[in-house]
Amino acid sequence: MSSDFEAYEQDFGTATAEVTNKIGRIPKLSGEEKTQLVLNVDKQLEEVRELLEQMDLEVREIPIQSRAMYNSRLKSYKQEMEKLEKDFKRSRIAYSDEVRNELLGDDASSSENQRAHLLDNTEKLERSSRRLEAGYQIAVETAHQRLARERERETERGVQATDRAPRLLALLPKKIHALL
Repeated sequence: MSSDFEAYEQDFGTATAEVTNKIGRIPKLSGEEKTQLVLNVDKQLEEVRELLEQMDLEVREIPIQSRAMYNSRLKSYKQEMEKLEKDFKRSRIAYSDEVRNELLGDDASSSENQRAHLLDNTEKLERSSRRLEAGYQIAVETAHQRLARERERETERGVQATDRAPRLLALLPKKIHALL
C-alpha cells in the first residue's frame, strides 16, 4: 500500500513542478497562447486534485501504526496544492486585467489589488467556516460520547437510565461558543 502512496507522491511532485513552471509563464504570454496555457494549467490542477484524492484513499488503507506519518505528508501536499491554486488565481487575475486593459484602455491596477484582497478574504472566510464546522462536529461527538458514558455508569450502578440527551444537547451551544 505504501508503495502506491509513494508512486502517487512522485506523480504529485512531477505534476506540481510542471504546474508551477506554467503558472510562472502565464504573465509573460499574450493572446491565444496565454489562453491555452491557462486552460492547460486548469486541467492539470484538476488532475493533481484527483491525485490527492487517490493518496487520501491510500492513507485510509494503511495500518493505523503507520497512518499518522502518511497523514502528515498528505496534509503538506494539500497545503502545497492550496498555494498552487492561489498562485494560479493571481496569475489569472493578472491575465483578465490585462485583457480588460487592452479592451478598455484604462489602468486597472487598483482593481487588481481589490480582486487580490477579495480573494484573500474569501479564502480566510472559507478556512474559518471549515474550522467552525470541524468544531461543531467535535462538540456533537463529545456530547454523544458523554451521554453514552453517563448511561453506562448509571447502568453499572443499577440506577435506571434516564434520558439526559436534552440536557447534554443544551450544553452543546456553550461548547461551540467556547471553540470560537
